[in-house]
Amino acid sequence: MLDRMGTLLALLIERPVSLYAAAVLRIGYGLLYLVFLLREFPHRDEIWGPGAPWTPALARQLFDQTGWFSILTLSDSRTYFEACYASAVVTSALFMLGWRTRAVSVLFAIAVASFHARAIFMTDGGDSLFLLMAVYLVFTACGRRWSLDARKKTSPAGDGSRHRRRLREFRDTASSVLHNCGMFVIAAQVCFLYGCAGLYKVQGGSWGNGTALHYVLNLDLFRPWPALSLLLDEHPVGLAIAGYLTVLLQVAFPFVLFGRLKYPVLIMLVSLHLSIAVLLGLPIFSGVMVVADAVFLPDRFYRSVGRLCSRSSRPPGSGKTRAPVRGEPPLLPEQAPPPTLPHGGASSGCLASQST
Repeated sequence: MLDRMGTLLALLIERPVSLYAAAVLRIGYGLLYLVFLLREFPHRDEIWGPGAPWTPALARQLFDQTGWFSILTLSDSRTYFEACYASAVVTSALFMLGWRTRAVSVLFAIAVASFHARAIFMTDGGDSLFLLMAVYLVFTACGRRWSLDARKKTSPAGDGSRHRRRLREFRDTASSVLHNCGMFVIAAQVCFLYGCAGLYKVQGGSWGNGTALHYVLNLDLFRPWPALSLLLDEHPVGLAIAGYLTVLLQVAFPFVLFGRLKYPVLIMLVSLHLSIAVLLGLPIFSGVMVVADAVFLPDRFYRSVGRLCSRSSRPPGSGKTRAPVRGEPPLLPEQAPPPTLPHGGASSGCLASQST
């Protein structure tokens, strides 16, 4: 038991784990929120601005009761709102690119929390998970891989004084502990989400008799493709099997994380979320869940993907020597033959003198 505790402590404080997974979370959530803000740009005033039915005054009254906070309610000026909206767009783009990630991650979390609180009655479960992940990523080292910060050339630091070395070691250890704890909390959050969703479905009668997806496909508010929904609704046996499989995947997900069975389970969960995005018209919610699932993939998977992408981006034949095409000068000039002398002794003496 002591050996296991020592191994766990060493894993916690020695080095940050899942740096590539943290980078994927940063890129995914930054891109999703950027797309979300750009998509709602024509409707920004009706949702979050001064012209919204849920006015800033009503939002401030609710904040007094719930304790929420939003920078959008600090002023009722339209110019101030437009500046906040533009700042949120820029912050999302910089967070996705990984520029000054430590500071920008805090700004990104403030932006997400502010927009979430300003229109709290228009949010869903995907927005709530988005807010939690934005807060968790503040404590992670999500800018160490696949970011602009990682591409910067840092000069090697000298040994310095003993005090500086100790301060640097403490900073690295504290950063590793915060990062590892943040990644653990993110993984635990996703496990709780799937487990609770599956257990709540088990308690429902419609999921037990296999008719839940039938009612889901017939909701007018969540049916962007009515013809496709009606086509799938004509196969009740397939819908029942899909419903039972959904419950099984969600309940079993926290128990398959420590084996190879998690890979097919993750593939099926990603397929489930893509189906939700297409059939129910919830692309942001599905994107948030798909990005959250990426935390369970090891770093070796992302490194292999990076190597594969770098190979595919190279032009064909690069790194291989090719024969000169006819008409092109050869790579090396032709060497002149050695001079021939009439007598062997003289020629051997000449060669010997040339070799020395």
